[in-house]
Amino acid sequence: MPDLLVVAGLSLTAAALVMTLTTVWATRAGRVSVVDVAWGAALTLVALVCAVLGGTWQCWLLFVLVAAWAGRLSSHIGIRSRGHGEDPRYRELMGGELSEVGVAHAVRKVFFVQGAAVWLVSLPLQAAAVSGLEWTWAVWAGVALWVVGVTFESVGDAQLAAYKRDPDRGPVMDRGLWGWTRHPNYFGDACVWWGLWLAGGLASGWLAALVTVLSPVAMTVWLVWITGARLLEKTMMQRPGYPEYAARTSMFVPLPPRRRAAA
Repeated sequence: MPDLLVVAGLSLTAAALVMTLTTVWATRAGRVSVVDVAWGAALTLVALVCAVLGGTWQCWLLFVLVAAWAGRLSSHIGIRSRGHGEDPRYRELMGGELSEVGVAHAVRKVFFVQGAAVWLVSLPLQAAAVSGLEWTWAVWAGVALWVVGVTFESVGDAQLAAYKRDPDRGPVMDRGLWGWTRHPNYFGDACVWWGLWLAGGLASGWLAALVTVLSPVAMTVWLVWITGARLLEKTMMQRPGYPEYAARTSMFVPLPPRRRAAA
């Protein structure tokens, strides 16, 4: 099996390379939200590095799972954001537009953090490359959870797209999965990375599981409190009908809708 420092170092190099190219892309595009498209590419490159170094069927399966997830997500985000300006989440995070705060500020606040996050959440992939397979059942449990996550992401995105095309839509999307959780795509993303932890970290033994559990924990925290749900809700709460929707619908974990509060 390859040396830990080699796998960790090359994985970090791959993440840094993609984020460097993304900084150039963002400078030309005039918005840092292009990093959402590049995020999947960075993780796919890291997964490829780990698969080549590890060489096992487990590592290559993890690469396929990451590449499939990333390809769907990146294409969806790229199509959705085409022709739009800066994402309000990043404007809030940076304190202004890219042209106002400068590239160096964007690198510190966004690209450096995103590159470090790519390396951190890829720890289960690195563990699989270094430690090898201990428990096959954990691989398939992880694949099952990955399927749940991708299903939530893709179905939630499709339902939201259908809602936006409906001329008779209400002020707030509360149909389908969106009636059970206000962020089915973020919940699905968390499930994907807990699934990859099962298939890569836990499947590689207890020590690898303990070392790499920070990966899905950090990803979940990131999705809920840092650049995901909580940050988005600062904007959404200003929309008519959204506070009422939030009062009856779980923010993250899918739960049956609560009864509407009496007027």
